[in-house]
Amino acid sequence: MAQLDILLAPDPRLKRRAEAVPQVDRNVRRLMDDMMTVMHDANGIGLAAPQVGVLKRVIVIDVSRPEDTPQPYRMANPELLWQSEDTLTGEEGCLSLPEQFGEVTRPNAIRVRYLDENGESRELEADGLLAKCIQHEMDHLEGTLFVDHLSSLKRNIILRRMAKTKRLAAAG
Repeated sequence: MAQLDILLAPDPRLKRRAEAVPQVDRNVRRLMDDMMTVMHDANGIGLAAPQVGVLKRVIVIDVSRPEDTPQPYRMANPELLWQSEDTLTGEEGCLSLPEQFGEVTRPNAIRVRYLDENGESRELEADGLLAKCIQHEMDHLEGTLFVDHLSSLKRNIILRRMAKTKRLAAAG
């Protein structure tokens, strides 16, 4: 398994747009598997390839609870086909902004098309937490963080806090 490290904001690579995957091949499947491992090791429910420094349109998600049967999704080139007018506001966090949270409003239900780990085209209708997680991870593919949905004041507070934490960690 390749060693993948989660990038922390305000890393400029998190603000770049990811490129489409031409096909799901062995390398993309390995990336998906490695990302799933990193996500689970970090106790996350979603991870986008740009968060591990790979500017490809790949996301992995598993919103199941530890006591439940895993329900992993491996998605390449996810595309939002539909979103409900009904919205849901809830607290979001991110593996690239550890211990930082904010209230984000998103459509409560979506339909997404993607290529699975076998390169098969799939469509998925999702609502609630799964829909929120898919939208959050798809935002990463556009260079958007959950803090970009917050007021500039809240966003700046969180990003300054992250920058300070990085400086302190680098100083040792």
